[in-house]
Amino acid sequence: MAAMMQPQIILLKEGTDTSQGKPQLVSNINACTAVSDVVRTTLGPRGMDKLIHDDKGNVTISNDGATIMKLLDIVHPAAKILVDIAKSQDSEVGDGTTTVVLLAGEFLREAKPFIEDGVHPQNLIRSYRTACSLAIEKIKELAISIEGKSLEEKKSLLAKCAATTLSSKLIGGEKEFFASMVVNAVVAIGNEDRLNMIGIKKVPGGSMRDSFLVDGVAFKKTFSYAGFEQQPKKFVKPKILLLNIELELKSEKENAEIRLSDPSQYQSIVDAEWNIIYDKLDKCVTSGAKVVLSRLAIGDLATQYFADRDIFCAGRVTEEDLQRVAAATGGTVQTSVNNVIDEVLGTCEIFEERQVGNERFNIFSGCPLGQTATIVLRGGADQFIEEAERSLHDAIMIVRRALKNSTVVAGGGAIDMEISRYLRQHARTIAGKSQLFINSYAKALEVIPRQLCDNAGFDATDVLNKLRQKHALPSGEGAPYGVDINTGGIADSFANFVWEPAVVKINAINAATEAACLVLSVDETVKNPKSESAQGEAAAGAMMGGRGRGGAAFRGRGGRGMRRR
Repeated sequence: MAAMMQPQIILLKEGTDTSQGKPQLVSNINACTAVSDVVRTTLGPRGMDKLIHDDKGNVTISNDGATIMKLLDIVHPAAKILVDIAKSQDSEVGDGTTTVVLLAGEFLREAKPFIEDGVHPQNLIRSYRTACSLAIEKIKELAISIEGKSLEEKKSLLAKCAATTLSSKLIGGEKEFFASMVVNAVVAIGNEDRLNMIGIKKVPGGSMRDSFLVDGVAFKKTFSYAGFEQQPKKFVKPKILLLNIELELKSEKENAEIRLSDPSQYQSIVDAEWNIIYDKLDKCVTSGAKVVLSRLAIGDLATQYFADRDIFCAGRVTEEDLQRVAAATGGTVQTSVNNVIDEVLGTCEIFEERQVGNERFNIFSGCPLGQTATIVLRGGADQFIEEAERSLHDAIMIVRRALKNSTVVAGGGAIDMEISRYLRQHARTIAGKSQLFINSYAKALEVIPRQLCDNAGFDATDVLNKLRQKHALPSGEGAPYGVDINTGGIADSFANFVWEPAVVKINAINAATEAACLVLSVDETVKNPKSESAQGEAAAGAMMGGRGRGGAAFRGRGGRGMRRR
């Protein structure tokens, strides 16, 4: 009787939602597979694009896995892991973001029947980790190095890697044109690690083929005052002065109190202000510079002064562009015009101002240090140009990675099929349950070639059977065979120049396996009621007071107005 009367133990706050055990794990797996199904159709050269429309009315059309994952507002806590691995793949390697999400989703889908049958998740995790390390060893073994080739050979090999990346993007139709442009840009910056040394400027209008690469720096003409049109717009081998000061006539307002006993003294104060600005301008001219750029404003007086002396000037140049000009021309940004010596001045072969579409661009080309390049992108719609920029970012990252880790593997699902075959073979040598788990891991890897076929409208079963037969040949000659997107059959990916850096695949398999293991290791989710309740939000709103409500109302009006436009 006493045992029955024991009071109930209340551990968590009332309203806390806890779910645990097998149903919780299966629910997490279902959420992750649902996320991977969203990006599934964007894989490969025939992948479809997604149009994402957010609450502010912005429309993004994208094929890039990481961009789509970022824009999807995923609330499920387990599915957020897939968003994180897509982001990490994007920042680490640049490409393969769709692949990594697909693989993680497929590993979990293969694990689901085992979980439902009562297999302990730790057994699965152990086997998946083993399979992952085996797969990565196999990739390293199959990878082919491009080290030791001449620069021209290397360029053509890198262009093929870039073309493979671009083939699945919106600008895939012009992949050769853009691939060579990307390779030239990456080779131009050399060993420079900062990605912002490659500038991408977008100019609406014209066709994609009107895009061009500047071997140096290009930026839009900045705001200019009267007198600007009298300045020369082209120089050969000019000296370039980079400043971070204002060249404007400023009357002294801040904290200055001047007492005059005689009105005639006032003129001397005004003169002093003029002398200060003229002194600065004289020093700029005597330095011998023919192009003066400043991050802050260059006023109308200075503009006219420079125009009279055949000097080009531009004020309010963005920080990023100024740093790139400094890196390319060998100049140093000055915070004072006193004692400007030749060492701090930059130079380039040709400086000119050129019309590109409706915009005018200042272009510095033939820079001595050459550690920067600028791609000027043209195209019809704004969304199109933005997607082209994202695609080029992926290609630039891939070429940089291939330059640093100079090993490539066959693309088109070839490497995935070969690893899958190798793991199946390896699984037969293992006694016990883990044979089944490694087999399921191997099966999951086949999702890449299968999805490539599905997206292109081919019969996936037929193509996969051909691939399995080819990869099973004992001589090993079938290893580089992958899906041929053009004919719907199979082809030697190496011979067709469908290559990708080995680091992309290694990173993708690593990240996908880690994510799958992480989801499998979670068996309980606790949701605290406080963070969920509407009362909490209401209390926060009350604390903000009238200001918060006013802000919200104003924001609503602004949003409607923008959409109507």
